[in-house]
Amino acid sequence: MKSMPVMVDICLVPLGVGVSLGEYVAACQTVFQQAGLNYQLHAYGTNVEGEWDAVMAAVKRCHEVVHEMGAPRITTSMRLGTRTDRHQSMQDKLDSVTQRLVVDD
Repeated sequence: MKSMPVMVDICLVPLGVGVSLGEYVAACQTVFQQAGLNYQLHAYGTNVEGEWDAVMAAVKRCHEVVHEMGAPRITTSMRLGTRTDRHQSMQDKLDSVTQRLVVDD
């Protein structure tokens, strides 16, 4: 099977655990790190990039870990992007916008 790189924007929200979610977010960051994935935390989620199967396995593992931490329910929103015409990293996408901002100043 041909490899399929994917970029995912994921927002995992445990339910029934109160309003402070930092420990759960940190646990998922650890999952992404242990999986060897490139990830970038932002204010309302995390961007993750890697091979499709590895990213999806890490998402599943995040659910497992957060349930193990006591969350009875989890809701997760994801946006996924793939492309086959060329390799593009999260940093490439950020750099493209930054370069345009410099030119427009």
